[in-house]
Amino acid sequence: MAQTLPSVDAVLVGFGWTGAIIGQELTDAGLNVLALERGPWRDTATDYPPTYAQDELRYYWRQELFQRLAHETLTIRNNTGQTALPMRKLGSFLPGTGVGGSGVHWNGQVWRFLPSDFQARSHNLQRYGAGAVPGDMTIQDYPVTYEELEPHFDTFDYLCGVSGKAGNLKGVIQPGGDPFEGPRSREYPNPPLDMPYACDLFAKAAAGLGHHPFPHPTANVSRAYTNPLGVQLGPCTYCGFCEKFGCGNDSKASAQTTILPVLMRKPNFTLKTECEVLKVNLSPDGARATGVTYVDAAGEEWIQPAEMVILSAYILQNVRLMLLSGIGKPYDPATGEGQVGKNYAYQITSSVNLFYEDKLMNPFIGAGALGSIVNDFNGDNFDHTGLGFIGGGYVGIVHTGARPIETHPTPQGVPAWGGEWKKSIAKNYLRTTTINTHGAVMSHRGNYLDLDPTYKDALGRPLLRMTFDYTDNEHRMSDYLTEKAAGIARAMNPREIKVNGRKGSWDVVPYQTTHNTGGTIMGTNPGNSVLNRYLQSWDTPNVFVMGAGAFPQNAGYNPTGTLAALAYWSAAAIRSQYLKSPGPLVQA
Repeated sequence: MAQTLPSVDAVLVGFGWTGAIIGQELTDAGLNVLALERGPWRDTATDYPPTYAQDELRYYWRQELFQRLAHETLTIRNNTGQTALPMRKLGSFLPGTGVGGSGVHWNGQVWRFLPSDFQARSHNLQRYGAGAVPGDMTIQDYPVTYEELEPHFDTFDYLCGVSGKAGNLKGVIQPGGDPFEGPRSREYPNPPLDMPYACDLFAKAAAGLGHHPFPHPTANVSRAYTNPLGVQLGPCTYCGFCEKFGCGNDSKASAQTTILPVLMRKPNFTLKTECEVLKVNLSPDGARATGVTYVDAAGEEWIQPAEMVILSAYILQNVRLMLLSGIGKPYDPATGEGQVGKNYAYQITSSVNLFYEDKLMNPFIGAGALGSIVNDFNGDNFDHTGLGFIGGGYVGIVHTGARPIETHPTPQGVPAWGGEWKKSIAKNYLRTTTINTHGAVMSHRGNYLDLDPTYKDALGRPLLRMTFDYTDNEHRMSDYLTEKAAGIARAMNPREIKVNGRKGSWDVVPYQTTHNTGGTIMGTNPGNSVLNRYLQSWDTPNVFVMGAGAFPQNAGYNPTGTLAALAYWSAAAIRSQYLKSPGPLVQA
């Protein structure tokens, strides 16, 4: 029998980036806030100090910071004609677990979506005509604009101490920055990181081809920094153990290094770890959430009443909780009806390896978002007429650090194992670099999330089922980006290159990105979305859902900057409107 606890003003389900942001904002508004995190407590001093943070076996191969699939996984298939099977080993994406979530092991890549990304449907229809958006492509405009989100992008930049160079200050293009970005209200808080040799070679070659290279904006701070909450971050040491690792130097922005030192000291905030939420509890008529039911590490079940429920877990968990709790109508791809689980999207990537004879790249020197980028082929920054696709992505070298177990590129024709392979690794490790492409995925009718009818988790609940594959639009776009990357590679004058295009169906095995989006999309009405423009549930107005699940489709950028801006946008609406008059913030 579940025991009932005293009520709180707001309960947060999941405690990563968005949970920390919302927790800080709501406690500042005077609310009594409880956060429930299913994983353990994590902090820099305890969990990843410099003495062992650079442990590749522990953190990547033995998956110290990632979701435990033995406890909970999801099932995967490419289309409805296949039987979905459980993901038994992490590969394509790496959801985090514990306090800080995936924000602990992220790269620190901070992007703002382009203004046109927020108008993906109307912009493309207006510029290219009805044929640009086929009937099975279910993209739609965001119900919020870049201009409305810009102050919140700015807040996140300064919270994290982002290092970069503005390319568009209040509409005036700035030398050295990204000329394609939306207007910024002010410069980045910190200057760019120092560029390694490979990035300089890339920038010179790209500029020579008429492109516009600029330093990647990064939450790896380039100098000592104190954020607006008074929390200090230290300068990046370019250790190369950032991507998939926690930062032992307090140099990479995360919930731990930007918000928690302030939030955890507040008397009106409580965090409970190793507590898994089973469902959101609803009133008898289903019109209001009454709180949540969760189970703790001892297996005891508890009912936590709350005036407001904030789903701030990873996108896949938020979708699953909505489905398990009966909030909203599940999406049916056969009829197109329902919204929960609709418009799941991902990212599409490719790469080009460059091998030199006489140049040392020292790839072990790196940071999560240390790189040189061109955005000439992202979003609608170029004319798509006659190309057969919409969307785009960025192209660049991101010097994340070539961890020795993970990184062993070899030229074309080298065996995958044995003596010749070892000799090639020894010869090429210091003399190689990689240009990556990072492309958008448009949402399509057949790509969605629902509950699996067969498989269950350790607690007896249906697993989430993912049905996803790339379409012709994504393949054509990725091929175009890969060709552009190969052109820059040749202009860098290497000894040889190896082009690694993205072919065939999406495969869950190799790592690609942890950039899952959609399933709880935001929109203008209950007929086209799960959430309104303030991330509030249309069906249950005291439930708000954070994260990249709100994206109607995925842009060519990493999602964290935009999902953080949306969290601040939602928190502002809660504070200025909802708390004064609880109820729907947008009339259906």
